[in-house]
Parts: sequence; structure tokens; C-alpha cells
Amino acid sequence: MKLVNAFLFVIAAVLSVPAIAAQNNDMEILRDKIKADKKLVVAANMSLTESEAKAFWPVYEAYQNDLMQLNKRLINVIKEYADAYNKDAVTDALAKKLINESVAIKEAEAKLMRSYVPKLEKVLAGVKMARYIQIENKIRAVVDYELAANIPLVK
Repeated sequence: MKLVNAFLFVIAAVLSVPAIAAQNNDMEILRDKIKADKKLVVAANMSLTESEAKAFWPVYEAYQNDLMQLNKRLINVIKEYADAYNKDAVTDALAKKLINESVAIKEAEAKLMRSYVPKLEKVLAGVKMARYIQIENKIRAVVDYELAANIPLVK
């Protein structure tokens, strides 16, 4: 579990502020590194048999690809907010737009996970499926915490 904690700290620290400031090429390298590290954490904590692994990893990869689309939307919201915040230009209209998009992303994330539960049920027993979902939730919670800690309140 220490590996999970160390990874979660690193992923959260890496995703918080650099997502706003990094260049596109740096972001691609960073995403690839985080993706690989996350997969190692999942693998280390799932204790999959060979047959489970063969069935699970394609579902995992598909979920991660779909989740990446939501992460891109979130990064765009953060960038738009950061740009306006740094220019002291956060208007009521922009604030409402960004909140609506943030809520829509959270709703889409829940809908995405719900859509993958039947797929996971086909390849994992209930306890292992729950363990995987717990790992995903813990990673997301740490990232959300770090984002909240590093994004200033609107003025």
C-alpha cells in the first residue's frame, strides 16, 4: 500500500500546477509517465491471475482512454480559469460557465464509471471489481484534493 500512497502523492503533485503552465509536448510526456505509473499501481494492487489479467487489461485501457477525454476537458476548464484569474478577469458569466462545465465533467465521470461496471463484472469477481473501483476513486480523490489545494478561490 505504500507504493499506492507514494504514487498518489506524485500524481497529485504533478497534476496540480503544471497542468496550467506546461507546454503541450511536456504535457504529453507527463501524461504518458502518469499513465504508466498508474497502471503499475493498479497491477501491484489487484493480484490478478493470468486469465483475469488477459480479460481485465483491455477493459482498463478502454476506460483510461475514455477517462482521458474527461481529464482533457478538466484541464481546459482549469486553463481557462487560470488565464482569467491571472488577468483579474473572472466575470460572473465566466464563473457560471466554468462551474457548469465542472459539474458536467463530474456527471460524465460518474456516468462513465457506471457504463464500465457491467464490463468489469464480465472480467472480474465482485471483490476484485470493487478493489479496482476503489483504486480509481482513491487516485481521483487525491488529484481532486491537490487541484483544490492549488487553485485559488475566485476573487
